[in-house]
Amino acid sequence: MNGFLVVDKPSGMTSHDVVARVRRALGVRRVGHAGTLDPQATGILVVGVGRATRLLRFLEATWKEYRAEVVFGVVTTTLDSEGEVVKQSDSSGLDAALVGEALGAFRGEVEQIPPMVSAVKVGGERLYRKARRGEEVDRPARRVVIDRLELESFTPGSRARAVLYVRCSKGTYVRSLAADLGAALGPGASLAALRRTRVGSFGLEDAVELGAVDAGRLRPMEEAVAEYPRRTLESAEATALLHGRPVAAAGVDGPWAAWGPAGLLAMMQDRGSEARSLCVVAEQ
Repeated sequence: MNGFLVVDKPSGMTSHDVVARVRRALGVRRVGHAGTLDPQATGILVVGVGRATRLLRFLEATWKEYRAEVVFGVVTTTLDSEGEVVKQSDSSGLDAALVGEALGAFRGEVEQIPPMVSAVKVGGERLYRKARRGEEVDRPARRVVIDRLELESFTPGSRARAVLYVRCSKGTYVRSLAADLGAALGPGASLAALRRTRVGSFGLEDAVELGAVDAGRLRPMEEAVAEYPRRTLESAEATALLHGRPVAAAGVDGPWAAWGPAGLLAMMQDRGSEARSLCVVAEQ
């Protein structure tokens, strides 16, 4: 059993909880997910089953899209609605024009400081474990790319709210974006709600409710790498690849998908005039 399930994760469950439910529903052990969603977040969680788990890292590297609700004038310890409120202020001076203008500073390649409740390791330990002990440590900034950032709606008031559309790279923390936006505008902000609407080629239109998961909902492995360059190998080349030998380079920068007569064979990387496999997904 090999393929992907595009699950519409409900609020209140961890990504690990979803993986455990899929294992029980399908009766298989080899299950993983691409791109963690916080428990309160909803939306697309792509779950790999069987050999498809080998492709999860390539799916994680694709663009992700979110719809984020930001509340201004409320700052919390976790940068979202789950944390303790540490500051409140009046945000009635904000309007849609001000917020829309401020978004420009957060488009493109930006630096973010990971939140203390993230899974990033500092000193060999995940930050969220330190946060549970009440510790606050310095975290190095990370460079991420916010490809698109748009204001979808704005509700004025002393606790003004904005709904944002975000298209971003791997490693982007939308809660950090909300907090940084609030700080730039003055009254501070936190993330009130988050819904992931797309991961790579998978959108909400592809998603199923967790209770409806079964083997018949599995999607082909090829769909997970649809956004990568591809090259179709002749029979002799395909055989060589499956026996661990290099094949001719595709002449592209970055990973590419190698296809054979029966479908996806492997993900490859050029090294000079040759290409070697990063992972093989075809049966050998």
